[in-house]
Amino acid sequence: MAAVKVLVLDEADRMLDMGFIEDIGYILSKAPSSRQTSLFSATIDKTVMNVCNRYMHNPVKILVSKDEIGLTQMKQYYTVVNQGSKFDTLCTILHENNVDRAIVFCRTRHETSKIADRLAQRGYRTQALHAGYTQPQRERAINAFRQGKLNLLVATDVAARGLDIEGITHIINFDVPAEPQVYFHRVGRTARKGSDGTAISLVSYGEMSNFNNIKAITKTKIEELRSSSSKQESQDSPIVGFF
Repeated sequence: MAAVKVLVLDEADRMLDMGFIEDIGYILSKAPSSRQTSLFSATIDKTVMNVCNRYMHNPVKILVSKDEIGLTQMKQYYTVVNQGSKFDTLCTILHENNVDRAIVFCRTRHETSKIADRLAQRGYRTQALHAGYTQPQRERAINAFRQGKLNLLVATDVAARGLDIEGITHIINFDVPAEPQVYFHRVGRTARKGSDGTAISLVSYGEMSNFNNIKAITKTKIEELRSSSSKQESQDSPIVGFF
């Protein structure tokens, strides 16, 4: 540790949420005080600030405003659907839009595995990805997706941060996240490096409050999916409705 000159702590808020604060503190305390320290975090709460104040000397803060969250090359859509109809709605979206490379985000491990299995039964090349898998298992799944051996990943938010794979055309929120910032991390997996991308959220009636919170902190437009009848009137929408 004595030779360390640069120390980078990425996803600081997530690391602290997962209970690694003691491990982080130990590593930081053993590194030379003369090191350069960089800390990256999606949210800056009291716990993250405590780490900054304790282990960083006169740090320069660079904050990205909420106005910079939205990507102009990303199209964002939502549809309100009964919870029990979500899987059929998902399949319709995948089929009608010829989705070939997407991440489907779910809330729980159980649901992630269940949806992945049901999609596999429909003929999709898919794999679940969640914290229940070992790191080597996760890496194999991600590499298979990156190489095109899989066309769908069904994931919990373990894949929402730090996953950089080119060519992801769609992000589908099977479940709306409870925290707005998680939504932006999810949809940020597409429309990367200037490419186009589409994010679609399936919003149950019980998730409307969470979804409204998301809409409240972004100035980018999240459009409601058109119904089949309205699509006949306007052919410029890339999304096929299914009410």
